[in-house]
Amino acid sequence: MSSCPNINREVTVSRFPVVAAAVPRVRVGDIDFNVNEIVGLSKKLDEEGADVVVFPELCVTGYTCADLFMQQTLLDRAENALRTIACDLAAVKALVIVGAPLRRRGRLYNCAVALAGGNIIGAVPKIHIPDYNEFYEKRWFESGLGVEGEEMYVTGETIPFGTDLLFRSGGATVGIEICEDLWVPAPPSGRLARQGADVIVNLSASDELIGKHDYLRGLVAQQSGRCRCAYVYASAGWGESSTDLVFSGNAMIAIDGRIVAEGKRFCPSSQSVTARVDIDGLGSDRMCVRSFFDGAESLPPVRTLENPRESLTRKSFTVEEMVRGGKASLDGLKGVSPTPFVPADSERLDAHCEEITSIQAWGLMRRLAVTGCKKAVIGISGGLDSTLALLVTAKAFDNLGLPRENIVAITMPGMGTTDRTHDNAWNLMGELGVTRREIPIGKAVALHFSDIGQDPERHDAAYENSQARERTQILMDVANMVGGMVIGTGDLSELALGWCTYNGDQMSMYGVNASVPKTLVKYLVSWHARRGTDEARRLLEDIIDTPISPELIPASSDGTIEQKTEDLVGPYELHDFYIFHTLRYGRRPIDIFRLARVAFAGKYDDATVLKWMRVFYRRFFSQQFKRSAMPDGPKVGSVCLSPRGDWRMPSDASSALWLAEVDRMLEALNK
Repeated sequence: MSSCPNINREVTVSRFPVVAAAVPRVRVGDIDFNVNEIVGLSKKLDEEGADVVVFPELCVTGYTCADLFMQQTLLDRAENALRTIACDLAAVKALVIVGAPLRRRGRLYNCAVALAGGNIIGAVPKIHIPDYNEFYEKRWFESGLGVEGEEMYVTGETIPFGTDLLFRSGGATVGIEICEDLWVPAPPSGRLARQGADVIVNLSASDELIGKHDYLRGLVAQQSGRCRCAYVYASAGWGESSTDLVFSGNAMIAIDGRIVAEGKRFCPSSQSVTARVDIDGLGSDRMCVRSFFDGAESLPPVRTLENPRESLTRKSFTVEEMVRGGKASLDGLKGVSPTPFVPADSERLDAHCEEITSIQAWGLMRRLAVTGCKKAVIGISGGLDSTLALLVTAKAFDNLGLPRENIVAITMPGMGTTDRTHDNAWNLMGELGVTRREIPIGKAVALHFSDIGQDPERHDAAYENSQARERTQILMDVANMVGGMVIGTGDLSELALGWCTYNGDQMSMYGVNASVPKTLVKYLVSWHARRGTDEARRLLEDIIDTPISPELIPASSDGTIEQKTEDLVGPYELHDFYIFHTLRYGRRPIDIFRLARVAFAGKYDDATVLKWMRVFYRRFFSQQFKRSAMPDGPKVGSVCLSPRGDWRMPSDASSALWLAEVDRMLEALNK
């Protein structure tokens, strides 16, 4: 009887291949010098873990050879140099792509040549040949347009040749375009991406002009975004002729619309930049954007060539191997933000906050206009969420030209309300110039406890939720009285965890914070604080510093908050990290754990990360019924939980698979 492996003890993990843009020194026409530079830089990058290395256009000979490209001596040596480079790099694991002129059937092509495992595995010709300004490539080179399914001889061997080639290495599927190919209305990378390329490399030789660099950066970033790919750009630099042009040696890598690595321009030595590529994340994006593959079936087929030394994209490890590091470790991975919803750059963060606030206010303005409501009712607790909702509502009313007195803000102190939150709520309402009311809920809730037989000393779910529902009832009834709309205050993180009372604070007539995660709420309130009066700023900063709490349990003997949310459900920065990687990229628990190790190194240990990860998955699945009945609200980012389009999940879906994986990690950790 054959034995079957216990595959349930293994987990599949993703690879994050490393791509590199390399810019060597060159000497125009000195092929031996150029070969040494290419080989040396390739070996260095391979030792650093690169899976794909791309060099500039025509780097084997130098881009600025001009009519020397018509010399057979140069062309013969360039072809032989490719075999030399391949042999010298036989032990290198990376796929190395260099630029060289190659002849085929009496025509000369500007080519990108792929080398791996000691072999020349394929060549891709440039399609769009410039013939403007100082560029006269059409004087020497033929276009590769329509060259597909072909072969060519290089140093006596037959290799695949054409614009229909993809190359696989280190888990990445690589498509190639050359310089001008990027600048045309329909770059070849669009086709290649729809046919499976998740990394596009560009071998370039682009000269410098005033203002051109900024345009180029935008072009590279935008193409990586349109193609949902990593775009690796390497351009000619030091050593190219300066007779009429200057080449600065641009090296940059963009991933999904953002430049993530960039070299120094005008560098007189060889240089390179590297970045890890989240292949699964890009694939998840493509699956979610259904229009991405429109028309792909009508495209001509491509040929995919393997790196002979290719390692598998996915590999199974036991949980023990994964938890204890080893081959499944992501050591050295940089750029994993612990706050993925919050831009790290302060300038971007300011612009981000302004745009989010405008989206929130605009959504509310439209809802007020279409319903004919000229008043809004909102509960203010002195916490972050209700504060942000009030600030957004004030902005919406200002934009509509409605008086702020039409905003009826109500503080409803109850069993757990502290003086700090009560005073902050009351004073902020006054500072913003809204109509403020105080309606204590203690008597009403006590009567309700008596009616239903709830022991007021028993601080259970009924004790807490009765207060939340009483507050919602007050808001709804006051809205009916004044002809207004109840503004919801709950945020994305609370919805993901179900940390809200069904038919209590879960319900409103329009939820302005519904797609804003907790880690971002703080920054938004801080952004508003910097734009308010001195007193408003003081109040908002104290609200930011107040522990997050629903204040449904009586305060401690010294009057401070007893019930702290993050002590009960875990740190919101961890939960927002889980939310982002679960919803944005559909990652496995094991990969989220690996990324969290990098993002929170030195702050949370493995046990803490896994403890709260288990809480996240358990609550995320069990609380879907609250999200299925959530009110309307504006979407402000790529992650949202609206059941009307962004997140559709049965309320009775099982979390067993996800929890089992977390439990296996916890078990391995405790051994």
